[in-house]
Amino acid sequence: MLVCAIAAQTSGPAPRFDSFQIIGPGGGGTTIGPVISPHDLSIVVEHSDMTGNYITLDGGSSWRMFNLRTGTNAFAFDPGKPTRIYAGSAALWRSDDSGRTWRMIFPNPTSKTVEHQSGDHSDYSLTSSDRSFTSGLNINQIVVDPRNSSMIHIACAEPQGGGTRLLVSNDSGASFHKEAEYPSDRIILLAYGGGAPLAIGSKGVYLGHSSSAKPIADPGEKIVNASAGEANGKTLVYATTDKGNLAVSDNNGETWQSRTPALGQQSAKFDAIATAVHHGQTAYVGFRSLKLGDGPDNLYNGIAKTTDGGKTWSIVFRESTHPASNLDASWIEQRAVGTEWAGGKSIIFDAPYSLAVAPGNPDICYATDLFRTYRTLDGGATWAQVNSVRMPDDHWTTRGLDVTTAYGVQFDPFDSSHIFIDYTDIGAFQSANGGKSWESATNGIPDAWRNTTYWLAFDPQVKGLMWGAFSGIHDLPRPKMWRHGDFLARSRGGVAVSTDGGRNWLPSSTGMRETAITHVLLDPASPPGERTLYACGFGVGVYKSTDNGKTWQLKNHGITETDPFAWRIVRTKDGILYLILARRNEGNIDDSGGDGALYKSVDGADNWTKMKLPSGVNGPSGLALDPRDNRRMYLAAWGKEHEGVDRGGGVFLSTDTGATWKPIFIQSQHVYDLTIDPNAPDNLYFCGFDAAAYRSTDAGLHWARIQGYNFKWGHRVIVDPVDASKIYIATYGGSVWHGPAAGDSGAIEDILTPLPIAQQRVHGSGAN
Repeated sequence: MLVCAIAAQTSGPAPRFDSFQIIGPGGGGTTIGPVISPHDLSIVVEHSDMTGNYITLDGGSSWRMFNLRTGTNAFAFDPGKPTRIYAGSAALWRSDDSGRTWRMIFPNPTSKTVEHQSGDHSDYSLTSSDRSFTSGLNINQIVVDPRNSSMIHIACAEPQGGGTRLLVSNDSGASFHKEAEYPSDRIILLAYGGGAPLAIGSKGVYLGHSSSAKPIADPGEKIVNASAGEANGKTLVYATTDKGNLAVSDNNGETWQSRTPALGQQSAKFDAIATAVHHGQTAYVGFRSLKLGDGPDNLYNGIAKTTDGGKTWSIVFRESTHPASNLDASWIEQRAVGTEWAGGKSIIFDAPYSLAVAPGNPDICYATDLFRTYRTLDGGATWAQVNSVRMPDDHWTTRGLDVTTAYGVQFDPFDSSHIFIDYTDIGAFQSANGGKSWESATNGIPDAWRNTTYWLAFDPQVKGLMWGAFSGIHDLPRPKMWRHGDFLARSRGGVAVSTDGGRNWLPSSTGMRETAITHVLLDPASPPGERTLYACGFGVGVYKSTDNGKTWQLKNHGITETDPFAWRIVRTKDGILYLILARRNEGNIDDSGGDGALYKSVDGADNWTKMKLPSGVNGPSGLALDPRDNRRMYLAAWGKEHEGVDRGGGVFLSTDTGATWKPIFIQSQHVYDLTIDPNAPDNLYFCGFDAAAYRSTDAGLHWARIQGYNFKWGHRVIVDPVDASKIYIATYGGSVWHGPAAGDSGAIEDILTPLPIAQQRVHGSGAN
């Protein structure tokens, strides 16, 4: 991955930006909104749908991930200062060192500005005494005046869909004031046309301070994407609509000409659109075929290009059931061919979500979609993916551009260099060389199960024998996956077995109702060849096998919940089982019922007894047992949403087998799991959705944040079995991070303006 270094500001060691490295095959998720620097065309910044942002300084050969607490909506380069970049989200951020570090500039961080992280996804918001700021604003567009880079316009979506407010700063973001209001409209693009700011909303174009729009067509047609560029002394504005049409204006939206291309399909929809700021005659547009079943001759997605202001178009990138013939592809395209992974039996490859053209060179265009970023340097004649690197063994490694969710990192008990990552969307991946390169590890898994590998279990005495928990439903236990429709009716998944170390799999789920399997656990005391295994069926309950996973029986006696969301199962050395049921509500203030639960079985799952959760806790998410004393238990929990700060989450300790609990860390309310170092049980780790991971070296008495790791959404810490000084951190949307277990006190943070966080405080439960 990209390692960025800057000169030390003081004597001593140089500051470090990448104490942790991202591992994995690269790509695999949705990237959005690339923006190319007007000063250096090899510098590109983009964001994702999973809180990660990415910058390349070398034209996509390598990328650095950075995180600004929540998903970013827009980037803008300062036309007067080559190293200055702005980012918009719940706040306006500015980098003055080419994206290495960032400062919040709006709201003013010194104006009693406080961070809030609440709800099931630990959604980020701010409160502030800055008079120009309203809590809940979302900055979705930024433009810097090309003649005076001290002037910045930002479009802020009002809370609860109340329209858009246009704010302006005349002092590089030190202060803002309102310039215009657009009631009930969303601003899609801010640009400069004829030297004046131009706001394009879904209803049309707003000139100057006007609050009424010039519509693109009839009032029923809405703009969904737009781009603007200079050509022959005019500003050309390109726009696509919700009806899939394309139009062009050369007079700042006063009038429009239909420029919807005819590209050979029976029906197509045009969406992503981009032109070069200084070469407005050239533009690229993404298109999607609409009529399924027409066959590959009439069914294809891709990119078309114009060089005459939209009068004529030609296809420069075309994909149907196979990748584009002019694309230097990666493992992503290889894996997608012949599967339903990317959204359908007939068409595999996605249409572009976003396009960006270099301001000063219309031959350079970047495209992003559901699972990759690719670009052309020759006007569309050839394209190359920029998310993965092909290694000499014909496997793949990341360039630092990863948008994947991982549930764990697991190791072959017979070969510590044989590593697996349990992924969502792309299934399990494996490395035979300690993580240097990767290949898919789901061969033989049914397509309906292949989306997610939640966990693997290895036979400790039979080389190559392993079982996996597979599911077509991803992102569990997040409620978004089951809150709409009949979850059980559409849930697919099961247990599969491999006898060759994960290279090939066979379903092994006889006796199971087909559903998402989220965990599989092997009883090491059971005899080889007749292993006892347990599996968690999300929405069904606990399954048990006593014949090496060939057949399974449902073991729910004593579990009182209907359709229990069985999530994780833990076993003590003497055979006691503990089961975590995920909660069924989203943790909102007014939710009632559907609480999560903790169960115990002392007879191999034949009977279950509900245990008492800590006071106020209804979202248990992980349980860890001290290997020296099974009475000592650590519970990770997800908070329930309350005004100002969530409650009931954090880390809790019991020293009497769960009879009583006490909180030992509640400053993080969204804790996914806790890990005990098996070789040094006083060393504890946890992470969650609050942009941090923590470590304790005294069994939870004191905690320290692991510096160098700052991804917003974390899943689980895994101690490196090869190097005890390092850990892996599996994340929700940022692949797997690998770095120092103690953190790096010399690491430079992404954010240089830390804010106080709204939180509960309990004496003795803080980080030190």
